[in-house]
Amino acid sequence: MTSPQPTVRVRVDLAYDGTGFSGWAAQPGLRTVEDELARAWATVLRVAPPRLTVGGRTDAGVHARGAVAHLDVPVEAWEAMPGRSERTPGQAAVARLAGVLPADVVVRSAQVAPAGFDARFSALDRRYTYRLCDDQPRLDPLRRHDTVRHRRALDVGAMDRAAGGLVGLHEFAAFCRRREGATTVRTLLTYRWERAEDGTLVATVVADAFCHSMVRALVGATVVVGEGREDEGWPARVRDRGVRDPRVPVMPAHGLTLEEVRYPSEEGLAARAAQARARRTLPGAGTGAG
Repeated sequence: MTSPQPTVRVRVDLAYDGTGFSGWAAQPGLRTVEDELARAWATVLRVAPPRLTVGGRTDAGVHARGAVAHLDVPVEAWEAMPGRSERTPGQAAVARLAGVLPADVVVRSAQVAPAGFDARFSALDRRYTYRLCDDQPRLDPLRRHDTVRHRRALDVGAMDRAAGGLVGLHEFAAFCRRREGATTVRTLLTYRWERAEDGTLVATVVADAFCHSMVRALVGATVVVGEGREDEGWPARVRDRGVRDPRVPVMPAHGLTLEEVRYPSEEGLAARAAQARARRTLPGAGTGAG
């Protein structure tokens, strides 16, 4: 019986245009970022397609400018990446991946990860932006794949105040698609709206983690306020009821971009991963693993 080959964990920083993808996660018969990246790594490493773990799984049509993933690869294959060149394995990997990846995926860097690193569980928080244009003549056609056209004028001040009322450690079941056994308690660290110089409305949303459809539902709740159909305290009341409200639209995916995934210093990686794996609960609600 042969012993398993020693492996090295590699951190991968990447970006992609989500327009042509059915999201990050591999799905039979569909084009996904995970599949494209796994095939590319298999080609340049000359191994079977590796398993990838990502710091923020995105839905179909969602983009990423600052995604982070990791994979474990055989040490021998990693060290052989430069061939006869003077490049490091990471530099060689980036150059070789650029030659096999499609144009809508770019690997920015690849490097040996520090001990305890996990792209998903070591993350401190994820930062997303969402772009809306409510002024048709100012819509930039060159940004049609990452900016949602909205036909009604929006009050960005009201939206920003409503967004601020959602920040904190809360149960966000009203803005999530539930998964069996998964918690929907999250810490929303930042949620704000501003109007950019080009007239586009831009939301910045930061949380320790997000559940499925959460950002687009949070955006939808404040858009309702921006249209004047509900008052500024309405999104928080929806949150506190803890059930999906049909008046909250889940906004189109293409306006959403994963901008950044932040991690602690090397010394705090393992502890952060252990903390993230623990089931989130509200104060006084008890604890449990999950």
